[in-house]
Amino acid sequence: MLKWFSKKKIELDPLDFSVLITDIHSHFIPGIDDGSPDMETTIALIKKMQVLGFRKVITTPHVMSDFYKNSSEIILKGLTDIRAELKAQNIDMEIEAAAEYYIDYDFDQKIGQEKFLTFGDNYILVELSFMEAPENLFDIIFKLQLEGYKVVLAHPERYAFFTMDDYKGLVHRGVLLQINWLSIIGYYSPQIEQKTKELIAAEMVSFIGSDCHNMNHAELYEKCQTKEAWHDLNNSCKLLNNTL
Repeated sequence: MLKWFSKKKIELDPLDFSVLITDIHSHFIPGIDDGSPDMETTIALIKKMQVLGFRKVITTPHVMSDFYKNSSEIILKGLTDIRAELKAQNIDMEIEAAAEYYIDYDFDQKIGQEKFLTFGDNYILVELSFMEAPENLFDIIFKLQLEGYKVVLAHPERYAFFTMDDYKGLVHRGVLLQINWLSIIGYYSPQIEQKTKELIAAEMVSFIGSDCHNMNHAELYEKCQTKEAWHDLNNSCKLLNNTL
């Protein structure tokens, strides 16, 4: 078990992201959610990911019944377009697509009826409301698992309603936790930064993702490379990014 001995912000030598190989959470498909608005921006973001050390990105557009009604067909068409542009520009970056599914009533109704977009070993990325967890969250997780999916919860550190005991309960049920890079540097709030450190110290983090939406995000990732939390997370040998 890792221990957090100091509250001082320790800066270490930069550790780039080539050790991960793959980023698993981003919003690069142009014009279909709150991420990249156009192909030019998409290519600029992918080039930035390349500079940061990534050799592969798995982009994950929002699928939300109320806001982003993206189908698998829409997402995969966007992926095909990006691949064509990367080839045209001779950019050597592997890209795949899955989705970030918002857990709500409509999503629940699709389980067992629709084949969801996944990555790696049938991992499915899901997110929750920032207000509260669904009352039937554990039931939904179990239903997904019965269908053969391995549930990955996006940015759990950003859900203020979760306690450390809640995270332990999720992990105990086979849920894999994916934190965001920007949480490490306090981008969302100091409270989220602290919770992220606690999750890392408890060795409950299985994936880390950029959750990149725009160039403002992309310009901040380099700051993460000197943070003690990132070094400790890498040293924990719990991360699965490089298995994808």
